Amino acid sequence: MARLNVKPTRMELNILKERLKTATRGHKLLKDKRDELMRRFIEAVRENNRLRQKVEAALVGNMQDFVMAKSLESDLLVGHLQDFVMAKALESDLMVEEIFAVPMREVNLHVETENIMSVRVPKLHARIDNPYGDDEGDVVYSYLASNSQMDSTIQEMGDLLPDLLKLAEIEKSCQLMADEIEKTRRRVNGLEYATIPDLKETIYYIEMKLEEAERANLVRIMKVK
Repeated sequence: MARLNVKPTRMELNILKERLKTATRGHKLLKDKRDELMRRFIEAVRENNRLRQKVEAALVGNMQDFVMAKSLESDLLVGHLQDFVMAKALESDLMVEEIFAVPMREVNLHVETENIMSVRVPKLHARIDNPYGDDEGDVVYSYLASNSQMDSTIQEMGDLLPDLLKLAEIEKSCQLMADEIEKTRRRVNGLEYATIPDLKETIYYIEMKLEEAERANLVRIMKVK
């Protein structure tokens, strides 16, 4: 603790008491904000972990190179990737490239923000349509260029798009809330361990000085009488 460099006067004492009152109220509000942010953050992290496990279970190894995905005996290849590798083994590289070159979904993304304890987190609203019209069906490429396993894999990958968007929204929200929690924690610690103790020590010092001056003045008056 460090005493503030102020003059020991009643005016300064009143000013410091007001500052202490404001700091104490701000400290309580910041602690409440930090606790609520922590609660929201923990809920978001749990939802993020659940959704991430679901998505990763479906997309494990999907971003790897197709050359690495040819080994069906690999224990790392699970879920949709196995289906994709099995289908790719039956098709030529040219056919696979032709299938994936055709967009199957048209995504219109609208981003809004939600205020959570002064933290503006994103809210993604996506409308996923068939760019070729409902009459064309979900498959927009020729059935002759694929097989049933390839069709099933592509359909399942497309169905994961809403979960991927939701996962991106939650992860960004967690990141923003984590940054705000750290800032709030620093402010709470600054008030709790620096500002408020310094104000209390300075107020005590000024009160002692004023009482000492008052006693000295009283003794002087008594001597005069």
